[in-house]
Amino acid sequence: MNLSDFLNQLFSNPVLAITVLLTLAVILINGWTDAPNAIATCVSTRAISPRNAIIMASIFNFLGVLIMTLINSTVAQTIYKMVDFGGDASNALAALCAAMVGIVIWATLAWVFGIPTSESHALIAGISGAAIALQNGFGGINGAEWVKVLYGLVLSTVLGFGSGWLIVKGIEAIFRKIDRRKTEKLFKNGQIFGGAAMAFMHGAQDGQKFMSVFLLGVFLAQGNANVTSFVIPIWLMVLCSLVMALGTSIGGYRIIKTVGMDMVKLEKYQGFASDLSAAGCLLFSSLIGVPVSTTHMKTTAIMGVGSAKRLSLVKWGVVKEMVLTWILTFPGCGLIGFVMAKLFIAIF
Repeated sequence: MNLSDFLNQLFSNPVLAITVLLTLAVILINGWTDAPNAIATCVSTRAISPRNAIIMASIFNFLGVLIMTLINSTVAQTIYKMVDFGGDASNALAALCAAMVGIVIWATLAWVFGIPTSESHALIAGISGAAIALQNGFGGINGAEWVKVLYGLVLSTVLGFGSGWLIVKGIEAIFRKIDRRKTEKLFKNGQIFGGAAMAFMHGAQDGQKFMSVFLLGVFLAQGNANVTSFVIPIWLMVLCSLVMALGTSIGGYRIIKTVGMDMVKLEKYQGFASDLSAAGCLLFSSLIGVPVSTTHMKTTAIMGVGSAKRLSLVKWGVVKEMVLTWILTFPGCGLIGFVMAKLFIAIF
């Protein structure tokens, strides 16, 4: 779908306009509550100012969306095929819009409490709950695709923590005989590079997820409930990136504080290690088509880096709050999506 065709339909189809606005609201919330994780450590160690970090994140979010989607759009295809919104297009669209409302509610509550919830998992849970409501059972879930989410949970926990621990240990071994002051500039620049790499991979992972849902909404608004394949247009990549960037600029600091300052106090070389390990794991996950949470990957990498020095350096009370939120996201957001979908279908 080219941009002119989309705009013509947008202004002539009120249902499509509402669907697009709700989906863009979810993308905005993702930038608001999720994208700040990418730049949390480089801001907290003062390697770069918050304003410049947000500008950098905006640019590299877009590049991640564009380049990774052109190379490998498997993550987008996985999310699209994970649930069944087939059948009656009108009911399917009502269920999808309900899921978007549920995700916005869940993410806003998490932001109010300053807890870095995973928007990826909120998205998956919300549309899964809505699909179950739409199909009146678990027939709305494609188990073969959904199981990739569980693989992603393992990857983000084990690989994130393990690679963070190993990389920071390697850095300490390599630079153990060098004066710390002489490495200050090196790791400051390394942190900026790491923050850019994390922003790139955030766009590569989360951008694809939300664009697939955006296109699903467009197809349903057109009455096409059985589209099985699609091509992501460049104008949609630009739109998604800009909305994410706007969200990051609005509310990012609270999440930056929780991830980059409250959980573990990091030095520049430790921040570089956490960014490098998380970005590498996200790249691996994207190339093999497994949808993972950038929040989980980044926070577990930070835990690994902190634990490498001393377990007590990690503020496990903060970690406990985040883990509890992660655990509650699937049933909580899924239930909200289910209830809202049943309500929307009954009303509309």
